[in-house]
Amino acid sequence: QVQLVESGGGLVQPGGSLRLSCAASRSIFSFNSMGWYRQAPGKQRELVAIITGGSTNYADSVKGRFTISTDNAKNTIYLHINTLKPEDTAVYYCNAKLYSMKYGGDYWGQGTQVTVSS
Repeated sequence: QVQLVESGGGLVQPGGSLRLSCAASRSIFSFNSMGWYRQAPGKQRELVAIITGGSTNYADSVKGRFTISTDNAKNTIYLHINTLKPEDTAVYYCNAKLYSMKYGGDYWGQGTQVTVSS
């Protein structure tokens, strides 16, 4: 079992920046994928950034503005967000997957609110 805890959300003006953090209770080295999702009111949860298979991928709507990274020593996954837009307003969730017959799992954090408004 792995616990993920997000932090770093808040209220920012359009054009501002945030760094979201996802602290894992255990080592993140063996995760098969690590990603960030978001869900706006009345909308489906969507993938915005993911590290999997040694590659990093982003949703078209955030490409060039969002950067996902990890710090293995700190067991933390980051999402750096630049040039925030009102449409970025959502609850952001950290996700990690481990593919294993015995120990596999799909782990989610509780979410952190990002609100972009002037």
